[in-house]
Amino acid sequence: MGVKGEETRARLIAGTRELIEAQGYFGTGLNRIVAATGAPRGSLYFHFPGGKDQLVAAALTQAGQEVEALLTALAGDGADTAALAERLIEAFAERLEHSDYTSGCPIATVALEVAGTNETLRTVCAELYGGWQRVLAGRLEAEGFGPDQAEAAAGQVLALLEGAVLLASVRRSREPLDHARNAVRHLLGRG
Repeated sequence: MGVKGEETRARLIAGTRELIEAQGYFGTGLNRIVAATGAPRGSLYFHFPGGKDQLVAAALTQAGQEVEALLTALAGDGADTAALAERLIEAFAERLEHSDYTSGCPIATVALEVAGTNETLRTVCAELYGGWQRVLAGRLEAEGFGPDQAEAAAGQVLALLEGAVLLASVRRSREPLDHARNAVRHLLGRG
């Protein structure tokens, strides 16, 4: 694939990421993606012969891997798990505020919509959340938690975070995220 093809593919993924996060899977049709990205319709099927699901999976994967990379980098810099969670909470709060509460967690909107109806995308979302949880659990183990305890606490941190993003979106307020930050510190024995 040439440079132009790579640019078109990247544009399709970026446009899809923005649309699905703000409008969801069902609110984002292929015509809207083509219009938003300026990509020729034929390019969409060239790069994503599996159609919408393949494109959405690529968009979700890219977004989810960016979050995991952020967590991994912070963990590598020696941040404790509470600090990792706080940084992620703050990143999602900033995204919500800058988008007028339409974009927080880059995979939550689609995850909520397709969990019971689209096994392919449900699996993608589960794998992405699993990656985030593994980073958090690994950091907790490094802090002295046993493996089972670390896995459970990491899952609780993610549940707090995702619930707070949902509440912040519907309340159009970052207050639920601020409460989640305090709850995470308490859960991890840091506050």
